[in-house]
Amino acid sequence: MEQSENPLWRQKIYEARHLGAIRLERHRLGNHDGVKDSYRTMLQLLSAAA
Repeated sequence: MEQSENPLWRQKIYEARHLGAIRLERHRLGNHDGVKDSYRTMLQLLSAAA
């Protein structure tokens, strides 16, 4: 079944939201490399959504 643009966009929003939560947890735990990596991952996610 083919998904329309709206569900795909919503999926990307949820992925970005989840990544934001992961970033906060990494920051809380002092995982600075993980926080830095989350910015790269977010860039890739947003680039794919555009």
